[in-house]
Amino acid sequence: MRELSLPITSQEWMRQMFATKTALDGGVIRRKVSDVERLVGRDLFLAAMKKRGFRVVENAGHFVVFCNSDDVVLRL
Repeated sequence: MRELSLPITSQEWMRQMFATKTALDGGVIRRKVSDVERLVGRDLFLAAMKKRGFRVVENAGHFVVFCNSDDVVLRL
């Protein structure tokens, strides 16, 4: 498992995530569930996504975050 080189607070980690160009442009970002749980906590992470109106799906050990409030449609 890769460790962060410098200590980072949960607030700073979240701030950095929301400051990415992809997030600011309303795109899609992916974060490992284990990283989220270790650095922020699942409940705080999901609450922050809900507050912003972002959609989140979990699959194969990752959270996929749609950084917009558009509907997510599953096509089979």
